[in-house]
Amino acid sequence: MRAALLALPLVLACAGPARADACDALAARMIRTTGASIAGRQGPLAVFRAADADRMSLDCRKPARLVLGSHEREPDRRFFILVGLAAEGLAGAPQAAATVRALQLHQDSLLTGAPQEGIVGRARLRCETGPRADGLVGNLSVCVLRPREPAILRSRAGLSSAASAG
Repeated sequence: MRAALLALPLVLACAGPARADACDALAARMIRTTGASIAGRQGPLAVFRAADADRMSLDCRKPARLVLGSHEREPDRRFFILVGLAAEGLAGAPQAAATVRALQLHQDSLLTGAPQEGIVGRARLRCETGPRADGLVGNLSVCVLRPREPAILRSRAGLSSAASAG
């Protein structure tokens, strides 16, 4: 018991760099798959410069989350291609299917005035349109990507595979 307590500070000290290395690896993967460049990084947050999005930021905390934003209410198709590439990099989702799904969710959000969610492969997407009053103010179109947890974990937790998180 005493040895476990003495080892605790060492374990905690090693956890920070391991998380940073994992975030570095994820940021590098996002750069490779999307062609974006890193604009800044602080702790678990990374901000990118991307030609086809006005905002692209990654939160490496579990579950990882990537936010893409555009100042346009109806962004160019290249924005949705970038969403597809990001879904491939973040969760291994098929890029073409994620691009189409993001465009569909965006169009549905325009029609309903409400955020729309969907799943492509191992990626969960949420796209919304309209003025914002949060940290994404100025972005009229926003898509958020998260990796989808495997169904086996959901069933062990007693959740249906169709239930949404949160």
